[in-house]
Amino acid sequence: MNIEIAKAHCDIPCKVYDPAIAQFGALSVVRLMDLINELEDITSVKNAAQLTRLVAQKEEHAQAVKNDVATIWGDYFKGPQIEKYPDVHSLVHNIMQAASKCKQGIDRNDGLALMTMVNDFAGMFWGSKDMEIETIVSPNLPNLDVVRPKS
Repeated sequence: MNIEIAKAHCDIPCKVYDPAIAQFGALSVVRLMDLINELEDITSVKNAAQLTRLVAQKEEHAQAVKNDVATIWGDYFKGPQIEKYPDVHSLVHNIMQAASKCKQGIDRNDGLALMTMVNDFAGMFWGSKDMEIETIVSPNLPNLDVVRPKS
């Protein structure tokens, strides 16, 4: 078989999108902020190493939120979805900024704001599929609200 050029119109041609990964990332950011803020005496080598690891993980999860939201927004949201949710562009922009703020600091309120925005995005995503949503408390620490399709 001689194939010269192959093209795809999106990163996920199977059309499997789910904001749950971004929600998990935002939950993780808040949890990691909590753990960072609970550390005592960061002058000890053990705690300094733990702080380094927690900060790196927080930043990795905040970046994952940005990547996952940007992929869904860029690949899934087209004309009909944008017509239904014209504020999706500003929400995604705000999520990007909030995730960056979480990477830069350790204020739990910044993480909570990110979680709220990611849940709003999840609500738009599922709503664009005409799915009814519900809010549950995540069984994972820090046990925050998570928006999901109603089962």
